[in-house]
Amino acid sequence: MSFLTRKLRRFARDEKGTMIVDAIMVLPMFIWAYAALFAYWDAYRTINTVQKAAYTISDLLSRTQAEVNDTYIAGLRSTMNYLLDSDQAGDIRVTSYTWSQSRNRFEVIFSRSPGSGMTRLTTATLANLSDRLPIMADGDSAVLVETRVPYTPPMSFGLQPTTIEQFVVTRPRFLPKICYKNVTC
Repeated sequence: MSFLTRKLRRFARDEKGTMIVDAIMVLPMFIWAYAALFAYWDAYRTINTVQKAAYTISDLLSRTQAEVNDTYIAGLRSTMNYLLDSDQAGDIRVTSYTWSQSRNRFEVIFSRSPGSGMTRLTTATLANLSDRLPIMADGDSAVLVETRVPYTPPMSFGLQPTTIEQFVVTRPRFLPKICYKNVTC
């Protein structure tokens, strides 16, 4: 019996192999955390890319020196999707608007979305966004560019498929207002 007791005591004091047991217990958590970092980083990168593409489209539109038309706006959407370099195409809505002091409201000059991806804004629906629009002087105008891009995470890790939206307001640089071809401006 003492032989067996001695062997059990020696076995209890022996620490050989504990590193393997610890690694087996901790390695799955490390792998999960590493994969989760990739998933969250991809979401952050996509949000950042969509934001940069929206600002680029808004800047292109603000620099225009002529009336715009459906072809021009469809080209802006194609440019945005090229910048996103994604399999999922995004939608844009371009709205030119002005502030009327006498009517105390924002008024839509035109609103277009290629392929009817987003509904057009009207003066009434623009009023719902007035808290997000900058304060402007009477008769001043601006261009609102809204983008919607669907996003599906590469791995779930708590992330659900969603739509990334951007809302960018820019003043025209070279013209008093951006007008749409064949629409009274």
